Amino acid sequence: MTSTITRFNAAAFTAFAGLTMAACSGAKDEHTATPAATPVAGTALVLRDTVIDATISASGVAEPIQQATLSTKLMGTVTAVLVREGDVVRSGQTLLRIDARDLTAKSAQVGASIADAQAMQREASTNAARFRALYADSAATRAQLDAAETGLARAEAGLRAAQAASGELDAMRSYATVTAPFGGVVTVRAVDPGAFAAPGAPLITVQDGSTLRISVSAAGDAVRTLTRGQKLAATIDGVPVSAIIEGVVPAGAGNLFTVNATVSNTAGAYRSGSAAMLSIPVAREQALLVPNAAIVREGDLTGVIVRTATGDERRWVRLGVSTSTHTAVSSGLTVGETIVVPTVVPVPATPSATPAAK
Repeated sequence: MTSTITRFNAAAFTAFAGLTMAACSGAKDEHTATPAATPVAGTALVLRDTVIDATISASGVAEPIQQATLSTKLMGTVTAVLVREGDVVRSGQTLLRIDARDLTAKSAQVGASIADAQAMQREASTNAARFRALYADSAATRAQLDAAETGLARAEAGLRAAQAASGELDAMRSYATVTAPFGGVVTVRAVDPGAFAAPGAPLITVQDGSTLRISVSAAGDAVRTLTRGQKLAATIDGVPVSAIIEGVVPAGAGNLFTVNATVSNTAGAYRSGSAAMLSIPVAREQALLVPNAAIVREGDLTGVIVRTATGDERRWVRLGVSTSTHTAVSSGLTVGETIVVPTVVPVPATPSATPAAK
């Protein structure tokens, strides 16, 4: 029988709409079949051969791509914390303020130093101009002119140093206000007003969860064919998602590699730090595929409704990997058999009780 090659994802399965679905041939295991009392209402699907991508599952954690733990270069008392954990903040928003009164005192000192350096520069400039004129009239020696020029150069260097100190002070003053580097959510508030802030000590953590990164480890043979930009099936907390490979890099341990893949989370449907699973394609193989709606469950048992010449029967099967729409059956069914996707019958509402007339 001719095989039809298709990828095991939701897009590929749209080609199988109708009464016929693709499946692979395989030996039927001895599974218990329970005859149905009456034919099951639903859509009949005939199983046929197909080829899908075999994958391995690698577990990891979904973390935000952008995450920053904010600190300061100042040493001082926290005067105000303007956010709480869970608050949504915008880029550039003020989050925390630190007492910077000592910088104000230093600012006055730097201002005085600049004024002094400017006065010295003006005096040296005037002195140099005078000696240039005297030297031109042969009224001053070359040594006197050189000394005047040297004094001017030193005065100008002193002025530049004072101005640089003022710029450094302005930069330090900016650390008295901690702002959000990007829009996101405050996940950690490490200090409260009155706490002492030390240089480099964590104050507030901000996360941007609009894009999550799933990082997993896999052997070299498994990642050989992976390329940047390739789409992979993944799950976050058991929910199927689509991930895009960001890069594959050596893990630094034996023949292991780290696969980084990103997942769009603009709606905030998935939480950062959640358990994640990445499906890495390693080969192509045959598998049985049935719609998820066709699977019936009873405790830990899983099965499907099979339509036979003697009637419909519920047959227990063993399931493999799954997507949001279909699941692979590893044993219990064969090509050419017909399964039934039951029609969901709405349960009628229970009428409310009416008080008996007295």
